[in-house]
Amino acid sequence: MGIKHLYQVLKDNCPDAVKEGEIKNQFGRKVAIDASMSLYSFLVAVRSEGQQLMSETGETTSHLMGLFYRTLRIVDNGIKPLYVFDGAPPKLKSGELAKRFQRKSEAQEAQEEAKETGTAEDVEKFSRRTVRVTREHNEEARRLLKLMGVPFIIAPTEAEAQCAVLARAGKVYAAASEDMDTLTFNSPVLLRKLTFAEQRKEPIQEIHLDKVLEGLEMEYEQFIDLCILLGCDYVDPVKGIGPKVALGLIREYKNLESVVEHIKTSSKYTLPEDWPYKEARLLFLEPDVRQADDPLCDFKWENPDVDGLVKFLVEEKGFSEDRVRNGAARLQKNLKSSQQARLEGFFKVKEKTDEEKASLKRKNEEKVEAQKKQKKAEAKAKKDAKAKPKLNS
Repeated sequence: MGIKHLYQVLKDNCPDAVKEGEIKNQFGRKVAIDASMSLYSFLVAVRSEGQQLMSETGETTSHLMGLFYRTLRIVDNGIKPLYVFDGAPPKLKSGELAKRFQRKSEAQEAQEEAKETGTAEDVEKFSRRTVRVTREHNEEARRLLKLMGVPFIIAPTEAEAQCAVLARAGKVYAAASEDMDTLTFNSPVLLRKLTFAEQRKEPIQEIHLDKVLEGLEMEYEQFIDLCILLGCDYVDPVKGIGPKVALGLIREYKNLESVVEHIKTSSKYTLPEDWPYKEARLLFLEPDVRQADDPLCDFKWENPDVDGLVKFLVEEKGFSEDRVRNGAARLQKNLKSSQQARLEGFFKVKEKTDEEKASLKRKNEEKVEAQKKQKKAEAKAKKDAKAKPKLNS
């Protein structure tokens, strides 16, 4: 779920924190991608008449189709992806997960009813709500990434929190996820819509946390409190408190302790029973993650295993062999060329000849001399203007 209404709060109050641009603007950068969120979006988006894409044996392949081709697009644009998978959810998240399961069960029932009495749009709407990423989906995705030569790690708990650690340490430029709580986990940069299909023509959103805090005029811990009050995965929302009210309360009372005391004396809002906001805050401040210097956080990109890809995607899953082999060739070419571009751009500086150095020195001296002459002329003109006698009117 992430943080309710946070993106709109940022757009309204700190628009400078949000940049939109083309995917090619991320060329040469390493990015940690929330794998579980990406797989969910692939399962939802890659559909045909409300059904998942299937192999001949009836196995779902939407997640593999999405992961293979979206990763190719990312690599084609000079980006080096690292995928991060969710581990076990924090205990505090169990309530939210139970609610999601209940919603999916209700959606499943509504979908069956819509098939009997509703429109095609109703069927599609409810079928999307029943989608969930299974252990098998994750295992197959990791198998595919290994064959593609693309690194991945499994987080102890939340993938977004692990992505944020890697971004803070400079191991990657940014964390990529659709969940806005990636910022709440203290990622300096969040990329959204990176794994969207090219056909959607959606610009990549690049959000900078320092600009967020500057625009909201908040410290990082106040920002966490705002996110909890807006609504997150760890606590129930406070009924009646929307984004404007939440922002106003944090700005006025500075922290959730004071906000809670205010709400207790107010008849306007009612706190949920046993509202564990302090525990939620601690999960954002001190999430269960692997530190960036952990050996398991060392990663590198390898050449794709072409034969392995053909066996898995073509023989087992029914993909087109020509497309798979072409994709593997693109992977090999683009990962290599993007690395060369960075090395040449940042480390191999061509030494200038003596003639070039002399020419640059002469041009610089001429530029400085021209600036001096211009300043002298401006000063003389100003002096002459002052000395000129004024005419009586």
